[in-house]
Amino acid sequence: MTDLQIALLTKGHPFEREPFFQLFDGLAGVEWTHVEQPAAQCLFDPDNAAMFDAFVLYDMPGIRFHADRAPDFQEPPARFVEHFDALVDRGFGFVFLHHAIAGWPAFSRYAEVIGGRFSYLPGTFAGKPVQDSGYRHGVTHDVRKLADHPVTEGVPESFSMTDELYLFEVLEANVTPLLASNHTFVDREFFSAAKVVRDQEMFSNEGWSHDPGSPLVGWAREIGRSRLVYLQGGDDPVAYANVHYQRLLANAIRWVSERGI
Repeated sequence: MTDLQIALLTKGHPFEREPFFQLFDGLAGVEWTHVEQPAAQCLFDPDNAAMFDAFVLYDMPGIRFHADRAPDFQEPPARFVEHFDALVDRGFGFVFLHHAIAGWPAFSRYAEVIGGRFSYLPGTFAGKPVQDSGYRHGVTHDVRKLADHPVTEGVPESFSMTDELYLFEVLEANVTPLLASNHTFVDREFFSAAKVVRDQEMFSNEGWSHDPGSPLVGWAREIGRSRLVYLQGGDDPVAYANVHYQRLLANAIRWVSERGI
């Protein structure tokens, strides 16, 4: 059987490179090519994307952070928008991991295709006002399998994982739920993202409020002719080393790759 060819897209958020790439080295039947943003945008041209079976996105484009003020949100180039829509319509496969759900905050369709958004600043999402999202590192929580699906094949009904969790908006009606956490997704359990990037205050939720969030930490979508998976896990080497996370990632790559361009 021929190995699947994936493009692994990064940049925009720090991560520990060596253990992250070792994670992909350990995926049987998968060959990967690493491309950083902004060069990765060229791969969305359908002719260039045809070299790959799927994209795995661990990037966070469209945000320019500053040390002394709130970040700027950049509109994607018109050609990128055109190419992204073309890939979705033609049936390309995408796996979005962890912080990739914060990418392109000024491009609403991007988040709507993924099925959710992590917001660094208050704004709007899916036509509704939203508060900035929440984060919490190093949470040990139980993940429950919600559906028998090719992405969850071989994964136990419940397993423990230590990872960063998010309190953010999920379009639950538009996704196929695959995984849920037993953590309590309310604002007192998280810290404000805006306080970090706007006020330079880490690990603070003073004066911050957010509606209760979704416990979903993994879902699938079929949109256009494309298959898409989002896995919230994957912040650090502890998460990368979780054998059930590794299985979910391998399954997700295989499932989204079964498409017909």
